[in-house]
Parts: sequence; structure tokens; C-alpha cells
Amino acid sequence: MSQRIKGQETEVVIIADGVPQSNLTDIKDSEFAFKMEIIQEGYLGQTTDKYDSVFKGVRGKMTLHFDNPDVFTMALKIKDKARRRTPGVKFNIKMTLNFPSGRRARVVIPDVEFGELPFNFSDRSQFVSHSIEFAASDAFALVS
Repeated sequence: MSQRIKGQETEVVIIADGVPQSNLTDIKDSEFAFKMEIIQEGYLGQTTDKYDSVFKGVRGKMTLHFDNPDVFTMALKIKDKARRRTPGVKFNIKMTLNFPSGRRARVVIPDVEFGELPFNFSDRSQFVSHSIEFAASDAFALVS
């Protein structure tokens, strides 16, 4: 029986202008999804509808804990990009999944855009967290 992959075998890296943000490593959770839309249409003389689909990009989110102020530097870079103050800034997200079998999959989400960037200070015994929502036109996976 083969072993399934766990979060400890998964690495998520945010890349800003080609530089991995190496101080942002305490990623509590992360997810992404290929967005699809189902198109349904009924036609005269037919007894069932016909279906099709449209690919609508990629969306995702992650939650970070942090032990240094670099997370604010990244948030300001994202804000400056959104305000068009730093033209040409590009963010990518890379997820590496190291399977127990020795195989590896790398998911790259290029040219990411971001939504709200909330910081959560929930109570004195909880870690401060930072949530990131993102979207992109596409993602690709490299399997080895």
C-alpha cells in the first residue's frame, strides 16, 4: 500500500520579481483551484440539455504565520503594484509536492494578482495570521 502525501511534504513559495520570499515560510494552509464554468443549453426537439465548459483561470488562498516584518514589505509591494506605482512587478507562486514514492510535482502559478490582504489578531494566545487571496490566468504542473 502506497503512502499518501501530507502537508509536511509540500512547499509553497511566493516569488516577487524572480526572488523567492524566503522569510515567508510559515504557511499554515494553502489551496488553489482551476476555475471552470459549466454552460448548459436546451434545444428545440431535444429531450435533454447539452453541456460544455469554459476554463476561467486559477484562484487560490493561503494563510501565513510570521516571525519577522518581511510580510509587510511583500504586502506593500502588492499594494504598489495594484496602484501602478511599480510597473512590471510580477508575482508567481510555486508549490512543490514531494511524494513518499520519490516522485515530485511542481505547480507554478505565474503572474498572480491579489485580492484583500487581511491581518488577523484574534486573541492573546493565538498567532497573528495573514491571509492572501490570489488569482491568475493559468497554472501548469511539472511532474517528475
